[in-house]
Amino acid sequence: MQRLLLLVAAALPVARPAAGQIPASLRSNLGAETVPAGTEVGLALLDLATGDSAWSNASWRVHAASTMKIPVLIELAQRVDAGRYGWDWPVLVRNEFESIVDGSSYRLKPSDESDSTLYALEGRQVPARELARLMIVRSSNLATNLLVAQLGAPAIQASARRLGADSIVVLRGVEDQKAYDRGLSNTTTARDLAVLLAAIAQGRAASDSSSAIMLDILTRQEFRAGIPAGIPPGTRVASKTGNITGVNHDAAVIFPPARPPYVLVILTRGFPSPGAAEAYMAAVSRAVWAGVVGVP
Repeated sequence: MQRLLLLVAAALPVARPAAGQIPASLRSNLGAETVPAGTEVGLALLDLATGDSAWSNASWRVHAASTMKIPVLIELAQRVDAGRYGWDWPVLVRNEFESIVDGSSYRLKPSDESDSTLYALEGRQVPARELARLMIVRSSNLATNLLVAQLGAPAIQASARRLGADSIVVLRGVEDQKAYDRGLSNTTTARDLAVLLAAIAQGRAASDSSSAIMLDILTRQEFRAGIPAGIPPGTRVASKTGNITGVNHDAAVIFPPARPPYVLVILTRGFPSPGAAEAYMAAVSRAVWAGVVGVP
């Protein structure tokens, strides 16, 4: 693994490139050939300065894990803009959801969560904005399912596809074990997520005010060991991670100083541990920064 990371970083230029021009050496080192045997990776790089892009296995379809929370956030923002919902509208906190397989009920377990604070509020009402914050910042599954129940998975998928993420699949909320056992899972590609993040960053996914709210929430996301770990400290990053057994993803908008942002998405499956996947993503992120922005 250490040799792999050194190869990824060493092959890239250190001179500051012109904005929007992704160096050929970066393109050639963004491929899946740099990952260990038995590991799959999909990468997407989109420079919002000009729309220049680089893709490697970017159409590879994989379990979306918690990156599916990005289209949920977008659908919420669009409902607010349409006047059919409100950021401060109250949502009743409950822990009972219906499987898409047969309508049977299931509950989420606080022990399976990255954040369990919402469970203490069961039976009370919480503003939709707070659910959105917990869904992204702490990756709360309970907050996610409450919003999916309000918005509807078909509508969430349709909104994402209208923005150009034309192959993303949003079937359900999270932890629907019956659906998972039957292969009915949310899936995405690196390209899908890059398109959605670009739409948010460019204000095309929602109004200016709702776009600012979404970016603020994504910027406060607390899981930073992947893409954010590979860029200079203090740089603004709006991102969302996703992790299940054997699957580790990160999708981010990076805001370098004095230039337009760029989008980097890294989807992985098969790394020996989440830490190994995060180390790889940080190394790729560091290499992309050097190739797109230049020496920190």
